[in-house]
Amino acid sequence: MPQPSYTQGNQDKPLLTQCIGDAFDATVARFPEREALVVHHQALRYTWRQLADAVDQHARALMALGVQPGDRLGIWAPNCAEWCITQFASAKVGAILVNINPAYRSSELDYALGQSGCRWVICADAFKTSDYHATLQGLLPGLANGQPGALICERFPELRGVVSLALSPPPGFLAWHALQARAEAVSGEALAARQAQLRCDDPINIQYTSGTTGFPKGATLSHSNILNNGYMVGESLGLTEHDRLVVPVPLYHCFGMVMANLGCMTHGSALIYPSDAFDPLATLRAVAQEKATALYGVPTMFIAELDHPQRGEFDLSSLRTGIMAGATCPIEVMRRVIGEMHMAEVQIAYGMTETSPVSLQTGAADDLERRVTSVGRTQPRLESKVVDAEGNTVPRGEIGELCTRGYSVMLGYWNNPKATAESIDAEGWMHTGDLAVMDEQGYVRIVGRSKDMIIRGGENIYPRELEEFFFTHPAVADVQVIGVPCSKYGEEIVAWVRLHPGHAVSEEALREWARARIAHFKVPRYFRFVDAFPMTVTGKVQKFRMREISVEELSAR
Repeated sequence: MPQPSYTQGNQDKPLLTQCIGDAFDATVARFPEREALVVHHQALRYTWRQLADAVDQHARALMALGVQPGDRLGIWAPNCAEWCITQFASAKVGAILVNINPAYRSSELDYALGQSGCRWVICADAFKTSDYHATLQGLLPGLANGQPGALICERFPELRGVVSLALSPPPGFLAWHALQARAEAVSGEALAARQAQLRCDDPINIQYTSGTTGFPKGATLSHSNILNNGYMVGESLGLTEHDRLVVPVPLYHCFGMVMANLGCMTHGSALIYPSDAFDPLATLRAVAQEKATALYGVPTMFIAELDHPQRGEFDLSSLRTGIMAGATCPIEVMRRVIGEMHMAEVQIAYGMTETSPVSLQTGAADDLERRVTSVGRTQPRLESKVVDAEGNTVPRGEIGELCTRGYSVMLGYWNNPKATAESIDAEGWMHTGDLAVMDEQGYVRIVGRSKDMIIRGGENIYPRELEEFFFTHPAVADVQVIGVPCSKYGEEIVAWVRLHPGHAVSEEALREWARARIAHFKVPRYFRFVDAFPMTVTGKVQKFRMREISVEELSAR
């Protein structure tokens, strides 16, 4: 009888039973004078004690604003010290942090604020080509005329105000330093009392994941979900208080917020943010200057660092480990990361936002082959299985859908019980939608995606969401979105567009229109204007055929 495609991770390692705030305080008590956070682009350094002072001050300030346990607090900013401080401060007061992608434009922000019912939002002033202040002023017409905390807005009935990280924000915004000043109104004892009433199964974080059926869904995660996942990832890497991790990945994503911030916090390791968004030169510089021992990234980031013309100027010999995630890694790239960047113990991690995120990971001792062909084995305290369409576990070596179960599975999608029930079955298994094969040793290989998701440079893009967006353009009658292979980003987006009769719009005009309204990574690289799509006899669109045609055409260019 062949072995079934089911594995259980190591059961020896106990789970942490604390809330995030208590785990943070325990690390501060152990390593008060060790470096906790270094932010290169802001020229800031904090020991654990200094970080704790900033976190407690902001936690008290949030209480002074009237933030209650369970209230949603949005954060819309690129990587910075304030993001990290907000993450720990919100956890201490029991507010549910809503991570908003820094690349979001107005329609995406509108949806996230409304769907989560944010009480407060903390925002940067601007980032790249986005003016955050102007976007929020457009969505909140009464903001400029009101007092911070007294916002009345029909569109967002729960929203009370916006905190800006700018030194002197426009009228109606509460400046970050003015927020700090409010901490005086709340005692340390009151904060301790608040912290003591929180439970580790309480929701503490909402992360939006682009939905396969239109709008993004808010994966709701508890203290226990993300604290333990960060801890287990750190354990796999062998992190200690002597490690220093460079974090070029975004904090709004679980890669930055969980695997980096919580992974380091649970082990007393130092966090190093090289820049507000990924910059290969800044990353290399930070590794060399800070004598970093670990580095995170998606394959495209490692490629950009390896290929940077100035890489030879930097001593990277302090590196030993790190994580590569977000897409499969070509074997040459892995070879170079180990050889040229000294990351002999680099690991591959796989997961999804809904599972906090990591459910499978390679180990430091795994050979090169394992690190590039598989996503590793089941993490401690978790279970994995591969099932057929009827839900039966398939024998090892057969393809089926990967499912995962255990402490890491989210509480559910925020205010969306229907989508929750479609993803998590009655026995608590999260259905990933990814097609996978498990080998005799329990290593899992991802072979495709049953939901047509496109992964571009580590960002998950769901065609349906884009299709619904392009439908809103007056000239577009129908649209189908597919991914095609790309050596740089893993995949690129192609939109096949059918226009309404009598309408005309150029590729460039459509691209500019999209650029102004959605995140840059979702804007298709290629457009193809057609009169009809390849169809089956039953009238279903044949996306595989569209993919073949697009690949053929693009390779002939």
